[in-house]
Amino acid sequence: MTSNALQASETDCLLVIDVQADFLPGGALAVPDGDAVIAPINALGRLFRHVVLTQDWHPAGHASFAASHPGRAPFETATLPYGPQVLWPEHCVQGTPGAALSPALALPHAQLVIRKGYRPGIDSYSAFREADRETSTGLAGYLRERGFTRV
Repeated sequence: MTSNALQASETDCLLVIDVQADFLPGGALAVPDGDAVIAPINALGRLFRHVVLTQDWHPAGHASFAASHPGRAPFETATLPYGPQVLWPEHCVQGTPGAALSPALALPHAQLVIRKGYRPGIDSYSAFREADRETSTGLAGYLRERGFTRV
């Protein structure tokens, strides 16, 4: 789909997930060529009046960090109360440069940032629910209250 074919309406919301320094080249948990998503996101962002961002926002010592499990290494698996958990390098720690949203994002009209993974014992991969599959991030309620019908 080209950007010209997209018709964003008042009930549409663009959701941008975790475009943060630690997931970009040079970051603590870099995705190869992760910065390649920024230009398309910026182009799409110009077509939407409503934009929501998510941000991984871990406290220091988060349960998903390998460093929080003595003798364990990044990318090993541990069992946490909610089930299997990949142990990650420390990343997106609250208030650090690695947790910052990319300054290359050109979305000044974004209306909300949902911070997730901030509970010390629960990781988060979804914009809607934490990894325990029970704890809501609040995004569904926001979208419903604002009347959005397409994300």
